[in-house]
Amino acid sequence: MNHFKFSALAVLLPLGFSAAMAQANPLTVGASVIYSQSPYKSGQDRYYPFPIINYDGDSFYLHSLQAGYYLWKDPQDQLSLTVLGSPQNFDPDDTSDKQLKSLDKRHMTMMGGLAYRHVADWGIIRTVLAADMLDNSDGYIWDLAWLYRFQFGQFSLTPGIGALYSSENQNDYYYGVSKSESRRSGLSSYDADDSWNPYLELTAAWAINQQWNATFSGRYTRLGSEVKDSPMVDNDSQVTIWTGISYTF
Repeated sequence: MNHFKFSALAVLLPLGFSAAMAQANPLTVGASVIYSQSPYKSGQDRYYPFPIINYDGDSFYLHSLQAGYYLWKDPQDQLSLTVLGSPQNFDPDDTSDKQLKSLDKRHMTMMGGLAYRHVADWGIIRTVLAADMLDNSDGYIWDLAWLYRFQFGQFSLTPGIGALYSSENQNDYYYGVSKSESRRSGLSSYDADDSWNPYLELTAAWAINQQWNATFSGRYTRLGSEVKDSPMVDNDSQVTIWTGISYTF
């Protein structure tokens, strides 16, 4: 059975949505399911149950996979030092593709950097700049998005557009094929460069009552040429869906 973890593109999906819920509520817990389309050859689409744990205090916050310390916080602007988990990995033992079985492992990592959020009448700017902290990829990512929220009573709809930049080291670690791997597998060697991966996202939230909330979110990402041209990859896009229910204390 294949066990490709969802990529860094998918990591930022639940982070952004859980952070949005936590802005107005100090402590929220719940359960969610993440669906992620695998970018790799022979990679099965996966469903991941995941807990929701959101806390937003005056000095620090916890948004499920992301934690941070505020350097600046007011109703319009929030700037923070942040640490986030990146579950992206690749394990050759978990694929049935004979060529991919000869490749090296790509490990999960922890990333750290800066997060910024600006709220205005014309919408929300959300951005994260983070680098690998565990010397796995030695790369970094930059996520930048604009969102606009429509409120209809207890129901809200938030469409957004954004892009995820992945550095050369980040892409080469997860999608590159070294010369030694090429000799073992028969795949062409491949050195990945940096890339921009544009995406569209949509979040629908329903405040069932003062404590209970239900959320459904989706993101469509167009993979950059440096990713989709990798001999490890057979998709030119990725779809991620996140749905959850939460309780606010």
